[in-house]
Amino acid sequence: MDSILIKDTTREERERIVEESIGNINGACDGCAAGLIEMYRDYVEGKRELREINMAFRANYVSGADGPEKTGCGYQ
Repeated sequence: MDSILIKDTTREERERIVEESIGNINGACDGCAAGLIEMYRDYVEGKRELREINMAFRANYVSGADGPEKTGCGYQ
Protein backbone atom coordinates (compact mmCIF):
# COMPACT_ATOMS: atom_id res chain seq x y z
CA MET A 1 0.00 0.00 0.00
CA ASP A 2 1.53 3.29 -1.11
CA SER A 3 -1.08 5.72 0.18
CA ILE A 4 -3.00 5.97 3.44
CA LEU A 5 -5.48 8.54 2.11
CA ILE A 6 -9.15 7.70 2.48
CA LYS A 7 -9.69 7.76 -1.29
CA ASP A 8 -6.96 5.13 -1.73
CA THR A 9 -7.98 2.72 1.05
CA THR A 10 -10.89 0.56 2.12
CA ARG A 11 -12.41 0.67 5.59
CA GLU A 12 -10.65 -2.60 6.42
CA GLU A 13 -7.29 -1.20 5.33
CA ARG A 14 -7.84 1.93 7.44
CA GLU A 15 -8.70 -0.22 10.47
CA ARG A 16 -5.48 -2.16 9.89
CA ILE A 17 -3.46 1.08 9.57
CA VAL A 18 -4.80 2.37 12.89
CA GLU A 19 -4.45 -1.02 14.57
CA GLU A 20 -0.83 -1.37 13.49
CA SER A 21 -0.09 2.17 14.66
CA ILE A 22 -1.70 2.14 18.11
CA GLY A 23 -2.47 -1.47 18.94
CA ASN A 24 -5.50 -3.72 18.95
CA ILE A 25 -8.43 -1.67 17.68
CA ASN A 26 -10.98 -4.30 18.71
CA GLY A 27 -9.67 -4.89 22.24
CA ALA A 28 -9.31 -1.40 23.67
CA CYS A 29 -8.59 -2.99 27.04
CA ASP A 30 -5.73 -0.90 28.42
CA GLY A 31 -7.65 2.26 29.31
CA CYS A 32 -5.62 4.50 27.01
CA ALA A 33 -6.28 2.64 23.76
CA ALA A 34 -10.00 3.36 23.92
CA GLY A 35 -9.42 7.11 23.68
CA LEU A 36 -6.93 6.74 20.85
CA ILE A 37 -9.22 4.43 18.95
CA GLU A 38 -12.09 6.90 19.32
CA MET A 39 -9.79 9.71 18.20
CA TYR A 40 -9.15 7.92 14.90
CA ARG A 41 -12.72 6.66 14.37
CA ASP A 42 -13.43 9.39 11.77
CA TYR A 43 -10.47 8.18 9.70
CA VAL A 44 -11.55 4.55 9.86
CA GLU A 45 -15.08 5.56 8.82
CA GLY A 46 -13.76 7.70 5.96
CA LYS A 47 -14.80 11.10 7.34
CA ARG A 48 -11.45 12.81 8.06
CA GLU A 49 -7.87 12.16 6.98
CA LEU A 50 -5.21 11.20 9.53
CA ARG A 51 -3.47 14.51 8.94
CA GLU A 52 -6.61 16.47 9.93
CA ILE A 53 -7.10 14.45 13.11
CA ASN A 54 -3.46 14.80 14.15
CA MET A 55 -3.44 18.54 13.43
CA ALA A 56 -6.58 19.05 15.53
CA PHE A 57 -5.07 17.05 18.40
CA ARG A 58 -1.84 19.05 18.31
CA ALA A 59 -3.73 22.34 18.20
CA ASN A 60 -5.63 21.43 21.38
CA TYR A 61 -2.47 20.14 23.05
CA VAL A 62 -0.40 23.25 22.31
CA SER A 63 -3.16 25.70 23.22
CA GLY A 64 -4.21 23.80 26.32
CA ALA A 65 -7.85 23.99 25.27
CA ASP A 66 -10.02 21.42 27.00
CA GLY A 67 -7.13 20.32 29.20
CA PRO A 68 -7.06 19.73 32.94
CA GLU A 69 -6.38 22.71 35.17
CA LYS A 70 -3.71 22.51 37.84
CA THR A 71 -4.96 23.27 41.33
CA GLY A 72 -2.59 22.87 44.24
CA CYS A 73 -0.75 19.55 44.00
CA GLY A 74 -2.92 17.86 41.42
CA TYR A 75 -5.08 18.23 38.36
CA GLN A 76 -8.81 18.69 38.26
